[in-house]
Amino acid sequence: MLWDRHDLERYERWLASSQGAYALARECRLLEWLTAAWPRRGRSLLEVGCGPGFFLDFFHRAGFDVTGLDKSPVMIEAARQRLGERAECNLGDAHHLPYETDQFDYVALLTLLEFVEDPRRVLMEAARVARRAVLVGYLNRFSLYRLASKNHALLGQAKWFTPWSMRSLTRSSVGLAPVHEGSVLPGPPWTWNEGFPFWGLGSLVLPVPVGAYCAFAVDLTTEPPLTPLAARAFAQPTKSF
Repeated sequence: MLWDRHDLERYERWLASSQGAYALARECRLLEWLTAAWPRRGRSLLEVGCGPGFFLDFFHRAGFDVTGLDKSPVMIEAARQRLGERAECNLGDAHHLPYETDQFDYVALLTLLEFVEDPRRVLMEAARVARRAVLVGYLNRFSLYRLASKNHALLGQAKWFTPWSMRSLTRSSVGLAPVHEGSVLPGPPWTWNEGFPFWGLGSLVLPVPVGAYCAFAVDLTTEPPLTPLAARAFAQPTKSF
């Protein structure tokens, strides 16, 4: 699926809305929790399907050396404008990454597998170019958000995953299971706010499959995954399967 300028404008309008900004902040909170133990200084991170660069900006501010790749020239142009010299942004296909094996420490696939032709191939390529870990974010098929998005122009075309189908896909593609996962945004979009009666709910990292947005990390090294004490205070991770 090749996103055009109309898709970009619609996406940016959504993120500029109160619900979109709330959702983005909670998704970044989940990614921050998942990557809390990762070394960052001098570590490279590739985001495949980077879109206009919102998550690239988050990863750069978190301390990673970032590179973005997207198939859409419109999205790459937007990412370059947003990141400037802080990131290298390249055109490319997620099914055939134009990088050497183990070229990056980490690779992120965020709401990408829902829109590609061959998710298994994309996961295999991500694992090929990553030395340490692969980070995956995806839309939860069992969430209330899916019921509210059936008539959405873009989300209606997405392949929504269950946590169980994603674990199976990851095992068959990478040969490993997720070792650290969580979710955010447990309710439908009308609950995505800071007011009564949902104060604080959106700030929690919850077990899967509670939230609309799920994410997990796959450790490609022999080093045990770490969970800092600060992260434990927010939520307990789901262990390996």
